Amino acid sequence: MVKIKSVKVNFIMNMILTASTFIFPLITLPYITRVLSVEGVGKVNVATSIAQYFSMVAMLGVPTYGIRACAQVRDDREKLTKTVQEILLLNLLISVFVYAAYFVAIWKVPKIHNDAALYWIMSSTIIFNVIGVEWLYKGLEQYTYITVRSIIFKAIGLVLMFLFVRHQGDYVIYGAISIVATVGSNFLNFINLRKYVNLRPVGHYDLKHHFKEVMIFFAMAAATTIYTNLDNVMLGFLKNETQAGYYGTSIKIKGLLVSFVTALSTVLLPRVSYYIERGMKEEFKRVSRKALHFVVLLALPVTVYFILYSRESIFLLASKTYENSIIPMQIIMPTVLLIGLTNVLGLQIMVPIGKEKMVFYSVLAGGIADFVANMIFIPTMSAAGAALGTLIAETVVLIVQLIVLRDWIRDLFSEVQWVKACVSTAVAGVACYGVKALNLSNFIALVISVCVFGAVYAVLLLIMREPLFLEVLQDVLHGKVKRGKAEKDGE
Repeated sequence: MVKIKSVKVNFIMNMILTASTFIFPLITLPYITRVLSVEGVGKVNVATSIAQYFSMVAMLGVPTYGIRACAQVRDDREKLTKTVQEILLLNLLISVFVYAAYFVAIWKVPKIHNDAALYWIMSSTIIFNVIGVEWLYKGLEQYTYITVRSIIFKAIGLVLMFLFVRHQGDYVIYGAISIVATVGSNFLNFINLRKYVNLRPVGHYDLKHHFKEVMIFFAMAAATTIYTNLDNVMLGFLKNETQAGYYGTSIKIKGLLVSFVTALSTVLLPRVSYYIERGMKEEFKRVSRKALHFVVLLALPVTVYFILYSRESIFLLASKTYENSIIPMQIIMPTVLLIGLTNVLGLQIMVPIGKEKMVFYSVLAGGIADFVANMIFIPTMSAAGAALGTLIAETVVLIVQLIVLRDWIRDLFSEVQWVKACVSTAVAGVACYGVKALNLSNFIALVISVCVFGAVYAVLLLIMREPLFLEVLQDVLHGKVKRGKAEKDGE
């Protein structure tokens, strides 16, 4: 039986993983945006988006379905082995057809054919995602392993970036190194597979058993991938790579913040799937309420702070050349809260209780809204129009999911202290905004303003006795006391 760590340990590991995801671009983005042209960065963004479309088809909804399927049979090695082999075989078969379609696209589409080397390199995402079986490790809640190997490969990518990306025309090399940093570690996943499942073919595979459910998750993933990458693609075709570069910078910052906010719900999916499979409904509801409460407490201040300090963030992470990224970033920041909520409602609540189809419908509605909004706003507003389209899309997704779960809403949000969170965020925002008047450098301004915002926000939550904040604070202090006693006993 696989040893399962506590939710707190998994959450801490996932937060470290998320932090590494933040630190890598934090270090590389200022360098890349200065070495490469805006057009070069835009080309890599567009190529990455298109490669992700094909990778999404090859994965066929497995990343989410596989987590749930493995979590449900994780206590039985034989069942787990058969499940993993069936899903992996299905994945490999589909990827053959995907690569064939990718080849045709490179051959027939002039805009892609002109940068064929870049697009072939980005296509390695497809096979790395398939053989990586990340869904197995998440289903078994092996977040320590996932975190350690991911940090190692990001460090390797960081070194390679500074060694080999030296000139404006090195965007193809940049694309290759980004693959190493993001999915290169998936090769280790495949090698390490024998630790959890038997590699000898078990035979008598039942691919049909998985195919029906996988297709629902695929449709859901397809709609999500399409509308999350649609902006870059439409900007590239309706405008130019330069606008895609501006938009891509704001999207990267937003994506990093979203990964922080969704860190908890990501590690909870296998746990709540396990609860549902064993009829532990009260545990399921308790965890879901706490996850929503956590998202609001974290995402609300993050959203407000980065709207206020978007200019300093863009100038620090990119340069003043990317000034046109500021307004798109401000427009798109509320999606950090929206995605945080829909991630819990859809991934952690609707999927485990068997409402995958409704998650798909919510995402499909968002995708349609995004396409229509992009067609209206991109021609006149460029990158800002794409940001507005994304904001509209994420709002639509949330509205649909709230309608589907309307009988659950009162109970799910019963622990969220909206007034306390909003008041604390508003006062903290006013307090930190005054730092702008000091005319400090971007880095110093961000450091001081974050400290002011965080301190004011935390003190107000403490004064108003916000329950989840007090619980977290108590856990932290309790942990320090335990460590202190252990050190004293060891003397």
